[in-house]
Amino acid sequence: MLTYIIYFAIFLILMFVLTIAVKAITRGVEAKQIIKDEKNFDLNKISENHNLEVANQIKELKDLKDKGIIDEEEFKKAKNKVLK
Repeated sequence: MLTYIIYFAIFLILMFVLTIAVKAITRGVEAKQIIKDEKNFDLNKISENHNLEVANQIKELKDLKDKGIIDEEEFKKAKNKVLK
């Protein structure tokens, strides 16, 4: 009878340790996913800012061309430089 009680106590301890291990692994996986999402968000934000900057530069070049400050050839060269 005492043997069964000891086995049962060992079983309960094992289940407790497994529960703690599963929680720790789950938290680690969630933290890793959060970090990955934050990095992707930052990269998307940088990409969007870069795209806006390029669009603004091209718009400024077009304004210069419309005002007659630069001609069509200079506009095309500058636009290609901005796009590269």
